[in-house]
Amino acid sequence: MVQRILDPGQIESIDHSAIPRLRMPERATVFSTRAARLRQLAGASPIGGYIRLMATLADAQQQTLAQISATMPSTESIALAQQHSMPIAPATTAERDPLWRDVLQRLLDRVEAAGLVTPMLARVIDDLRVKRAEELDALADAVLALRFNEVEPASAPFVMAALQVVWTDIASRIDQRAVPYLDASGACPVCGVPPVASIVRVGGQFEGYRYVQCGLCSTEWHVVRVKCTNCDSTKGIAYHGIDGGSEALKAESCDECHTYRKIGYQEKDYDFEPLADDLASLTLDLLMNEAGYKRSSPNPMLWPEVPSDE
Repeated sequence: MVQRILDPGQIESIDHSAIPRLRMPERATVFSTRAARLRQLAGASPIGGYIRLMATLADAQQQTLAQISATMPSTESIALAQQHSMPIAPATTAERDPLWRDVLQRLLDRVEAAGLVTPMLARVIDDLRVKRAEELDALADAVLALRFNEVEPASAPFVMAALQVVWTDIASRIDQRAVPYLDASGACPVCGVPPVASIVRVGGQFEGYRYVQCGLCSTEWHVVRVKCTNCDSTKGIAYHGIDGGSEALKAESCDECHTYRKIGYQEKDYDFEPLADDLASLTLDLLMNEAGYKRSSPNPMLWPEVPSDE
């Protein structure tokens, strides 16, 4: 099979109406695919135990997703989002569906039932179970707003996992034709959350095109290649890998905003999954930090530690 490889000039010159703008999450498999990839990557990762725990959590997400139906955006809110080029189902809203708190409890139940709970994790789970509704909502606000110092790093992935289930449910049921165009590529047009990583896909109508994947609802949206997915600059873009490492994974850096975001190539590894591969490649993060670049946005399953003096 001959692969179609497009350089940036070709991508910019073709009719963009022919490029699928969005790739909505596949409801039946989105989290199970992620779980399988996490397990595949865990053996070679310095945080393999943690990655296997996140695989168990992703399995719990898939099971829970099949059982819920979140409140969809109203006709009025959709029209307003379209009029003002805003996300159609913004995550940072005061009207968050309380279903997410029930989802959180279901995820905790399933993680406990899987038998991977250490004494430290048991304390995290117990702490989340006893929090009042308003305390949990405050945690969700802090996680979505990336206020790192307001959230215990060990509990943040579970809060985010529950939110992911709810917003993935919404994204999987939205008519993508109703999703507004946003002015910048750095926010999801469905929920407004930053992407976690990008992927150059193979197969069918997506062949050769680069998509960034939302860290919350797993919606993917098209962004031309060799372009910063944080500041939209096309200047000073470079690609970094690890000697002897996977050819399917690179860090795409930008000298305009001095950030980076990882990018994967399905033609080199068909099983590449943006969130999973990003999580399992901490060595590349360390090298990029040493080179003076910062992540454009954190991986939602690995909350950064905040120095005690901040």
